[in-house]
Amino acid sequence: MLFQYSAIDKDGNKKDGSIEAINVDIAISSLQRRGFIISNIVESEKQGGFFSQNLSFLERVSNKDIVILSRQLSTLFEAQVSALRVFQLLASESENPKLARKLSEVVNDLQGGSSIAGALEKHPDVFSNFYISMVRAGEESGRLDEVLLFLADYLDRSYEITQKAKNALIYPAFVISTFFVVMILMLTLVIPKITQILIDSGQEIPVYTQIVISISDFFINYGVFLAIAAVVGVFMLVRFKQTPAGRESFDGFKLNIPYIGKLFRMLYLSRISDNLNTMLASGIPMVKSLELTKSVVDNEVYLRAIEGATEDVKSGASVSEAFSRYEEFPNILIQMIRVGEETGNLGEILATLAKFYRREVTNSVDTLVDLIEPVMIVALGLGVGTLLASVLIPIYNVSSAF
Repeated sequence: MLFQYSAIDKDGNKKDGSIEAINVDIAISSLQRRGFIISNIVESEKQGGFFSQNLSFLERVSNKDIVILSRQLSTLFEAQVSALRVFQLLASESENPKLARKLSEVVNDLQGGSSIAGALEKHPDVFSNFYISMVRAGEESGRLDEVLLFLADYLDRSYEITQKAKNALIYPAFVISTFFVVMILMLTLVIPKITQILIDSGQEIPVYTQIVISISDFFINYGVFLAIAAVVGVFMLVRFKQTPAGRESFDGFKLNIPYIGKLFRMLYLSRISDNLNTMLASGIPMVKSLELTKSVVDNEVYLRAIEGATEDVKSGASVSEAFSRYEEFPNILIQMIRVGEETGNLGEILATLAKFYRREVTNSVDTLVDLIEPVMIVALGLGVGTLLASVLIPIYNVSSAF
């Protein structure tokens, strides 16, 4: 932000100027360090063009930004730095403009007497309910530095395993997209020219070649309509996915995809176990932990299961008993939780389960990547090879006849 100020310097002379700072407090501190006595300071009116004024919606705070911020918070609080100073430092050092603005607003709220959780709660687009509840638990228990350490470790693990799963799907998506682009280009640009050669030769065209020519004609004559239908279809799917029924349908479909579904299940079970362990270690009651866990699991099917289990726990059931009523939770997880409840080591059991499922996700992703690369290459080669063979063989027969 740019601020215009009026001040008096060390020699008593009046000074007018401007200074760039994250917020007005940091601007005032910078001027005071120069020995200025400030009489007036206001934020300058921005005179940027259309893009500078209207593209703020493109700014976002990624999970990686939150992971880094949490680690910095943990370190600074562990070093006994005051909360106000911590957020001032992080606001001035953040490389993300949106996060810097949010942290500056948190600083202002803290100066106004708000608690840290209360200040963070005003920014739900950056800090989740889970994040705020963890911070509130740390403030209430007087163990904020420990809770922030738990939180930073949890977000780090969650980010790592989620990114690994996402990255595993990037390569097959790229190869499949390339395959379709190559096939469409060949059918619309290459095949028509070769088809004309076959027609001019007067030779009988084989059935498999006629099929390829028909497909090529369809793309040339109706390709625009097909593209429009595809765009409309994608738009409708996106709109449907935003509805409760759509989210549940898509999330249920993800869990039933061969092999990929198993990967997603282990990812969600790892997230649930790790989240519960982190919250219990921070002193948050089980019912509250379950209520917050459903907001971070990111799957409607498991969300419904956790909602039902939460109601069962409120009615007096144990966690293992509540989970056993839902097929989304495997028997090994239920048995392990039961052992933890009976021995009083539920936190350690949940940590072990989270570690087990993280390892399974990692192994499954590595196996998937190792298998999918050769399969995709072979499929791409067969598709293009079959297409070329269907038109080149007749051309070869024509040339052999002369």
